[in-house]
Amino acid sequence: MFGLSDIIKFLFSFFLIMPIVTLIHLSGHIFFVTIFGGSEKKILIGCGNKLFAFRNIEVRKYYFWNGTCEFKGLKHDNRLTNTLIYLGGSIFNLVSMLIIYSLVYQNILDNSVIWYQFIYFSFYIMFFSLFPMYFSDGSPSDGKAAELALRNKLEDRVTDDIFVKKMDDEDSCK
Repeated sequence: MFGLSDIIKFLFSFFLIMPIVTLIHLSGHIFFVTIFGGSEKKILIGCGNKLFAFRNIEVRKYYFWNGTCEFKGLKHDNRLTNTLIYLGGSIFNLVSMLIIYSLVYQNILDNSVIWYQFIYFSFYIMFFSLFPMYFSDGSPSDGKAAELALRNKLEDRVTDDIFVKKMDDEDSCK
């Protein structure tokens, strides 16, 4: 069954690995936003009151609980660029999984439960991000938003983890 060491490994993964995987995912969105000329880019890890910020990354009190990225406008704004922005998080998760897997396979990294949990959480975020569905608040998953963008049927570019700020918007995560 489960022992104390298993619980400690789980807590370590939940409070450290999961936020890192979330940061990688959100960095994928911001990477493509940057390529396509987005401005005022910001990554928020977690929710609740702000703990600290470093450059354009803000860490909130409940840092282990989800995350979002914000930006204003795009210089290159079309179906293809929007689709790549929506898929960017999953692309970064997939690439990070492949890098970790290959480093473990080549014995550069130890065959450790930490790397398996990194790959597990990366796959988890990637799977549910790409699964084409609407969340209970009505926002589409990244996969659903990419599908709608390709079909030119996306009315609002907000998803569960992407927020396009209007000029008069202040902060979306209070």
